[in-house]
Amino acid sequence: MSNIVDPLVGQIAARVRTERERRRWTLAQLADASGVSRAMINRIERGESSPTAVVLGKLSAAFQLSVASLLALAEGAPDDTDTTAGVRRQTDAAEWSDPATGYRRRQITGPHFPAEIAEIRLPPGARVPYPAAAFAFIRQVVWVLDGRLTFHDGDTVHELEPGDTIELGDPTERVFANTTDTECRYAVVLTRGTTP
Repeated sequence: MSNIVDPLVGQIAARVRTERERRRWTLAQLADASGVSRAMINRIERGESSPTAVVLGKLSAAFQLSVASLLALAEGAPDDTDTTAGVRRQTDAAEWSDPATGYRRRQITGPHFPAEIAEIRLPPGARVPYPAAAFAFIRQVVWVLDGRLTFHDGDTVHELEPGDTIELGDPTERVFANTTDTECRYAVVLTRGTTP
């Protein structure tokens, strides 16, 4: 029986495969660059396994993309060549869910908007670590909307409350954690910095 419950799994599978093939990497080369096993990458690319947020962080770091960029590319509609502005209904937006933690992510901006904005819902007790490379070549702000976010920025820990923001500096290992018994909702706003 398939463990896939997320409608975006097929789109993520295609995006990971496209990014790997664009670089002319074998599965083994992507495994070496990301630290994700070749078998897991193969299952992800075939749409047989829904990647966790941690795995997506490692893959995006290998591609020198942010997790948001990797997911935004996967979430893009077939008519992504249309650059017109317009209303995006919440009910029409795809929401990706991490099968390991229950972390949920919804892309707010379209693929042609100059900044990427995503809404994240982090359930109680969830902890999502990302490698430093996942933050390379981007400028990012985290804005807590509801709940409390324990944010590890390298060796520094920040307790962020509703309305608090943090602008991220140089790439370092980071952890988004919800140590409370209620959901934390926050927005991530990012722009590309120096192109890799």
